[in-house]
Amino acid sequence: MEKGKAHIWKQLVCGCAVGIANSVFGGGGGMLAVPLLQGTGLSARKAHATAILVILPVSLFSFILYAVRGIYDFSVLVPTALGVTLGGFLGARLLGRIPGRAVGVAFALLQAFAGLWLIFFV
Repeated sequence: MEKGKAHIWKQLVCGCAVGIANSVFGGGGGMLAVPLLQGTGLSARKAHATAILVILPVSLFSFILYAVRGIYDFSVLVPTALGVTLGGFLGARLLGRIPGRAVGVAFALLQAFAGLWLIFFV
């Protein structure tokens, strides 16, 4: 993996793009983070796992900014958080067992499905 100031700047620019996407779209920064992290030299598995790590602080910061403006709905917090926690646990266990190429293909299909859903049903 490359080192030095150029690599750090590349990571900083990628992180900025992820933060903007996550804040503007209320999520989805991870979908951008994965290919960008792979572009900095991480393997597919490490990129997926690292995306989770980097999304946590930006999601928390974004929520604080939204909460200050009153843009939230706590009524969905508990059931959604429980589902996300269970899904995150199962997904993390599953990620270690799926070949990297299959993870990439499944991820691309999920992105395509989400995009088509937004175009045709929202």
